[in-house]
Amino acid sequence: MGRLEGKNCIITGAAGGIGLETTILFAREGGNVLMCDISGPALEKALAKVKELVPDAKVETKITDVSKESDIAATVAYLDSWGGVDVMFNNAGIMHADDADAVDTPEKIWDLTQAINVKGVWFGSKHAVLSMRKHNKNKGSVINTASVVALVGSATPQLAYTASKGAVLAMTRELAMVHAREGFRFNALCPAPLNTPLLQDWLGDDAAKRHRREVHFPTGRFGEAIEQAQAVLFLASDESSFVNGTDFVVDGGMTRCYTTPEGPPTQPPKNLAR
Repeated sequence: MGRLEGKNCIITGAAGGIGLETTILFAREGGNVLMCDISGPALEKALAKVKELVPDAKVETKITDVSKESDIAATVAYLDSWGGVDVMFNNAGIMHADDADAVDTPEKIWDLTQAINVKGVWFGSKHAVLSMRKHNKNKGSVINTASVVALVGSATPQLAYTASKGAVLAMTRELAMVHAREGFRFNALCPAPLNTPLLQDWLGDDAAKRHRREVHFPTGRFGEAIEQAQAVLFLASDESSFVNGTDFVVDGGMTRCYTTPEGPPTQPPKNLAR
């Protein structure tokens, strides 16, 4: 028996990065997975990779725009035919290249970011709960992708993204309290910057921007999507049955490390107050 044997799972933003790696793990652990993303071609390419790695995977795809409640409702309704939602991974999100500071972030970029990163999580959580209730589930797991920038300031300006992830964190905590007696757990995954296409596209060829990110890692490297997926698998499984309302930080120690512009010190600065 796999750790998710027989569980019906929805993963948004499943065509790449954390979403794709999580799909592969869920499939290996016996989950029935509905991969959702806004791009049909990207989904088909991702599904082919899943099938290659897990030939007997019980996985389907559905094009979903998480910023539209009608899309989320239709996606969850499709999973209802499988027996209802057991695991909802609200992972879809964007970090737009034009996202900047309070002065330079265009309003349309702010609105787009909130629509996908915040409303998408709200819609996903709402319809997951409705499905769990409809099918008389006495337990269920909802995992929402937040970020370490919901806990600490970003090294580079990305105000819309940072604000959206702070909202995800706050929303997840409240949902965890509201639905705990129903057996529905809500946890927020807080990744550090990862070696994913989303971040690499945003960093581009800007060496200074890249350096401002990398120096904050005690490990000296970005995290990998698979390292986040393994945390999501734990939160989705019954192994985490008493884990609820957490800011589940998977960052290689980034948020616990004192740093300088040159990177984490190997020895404490001599003038550091004791």
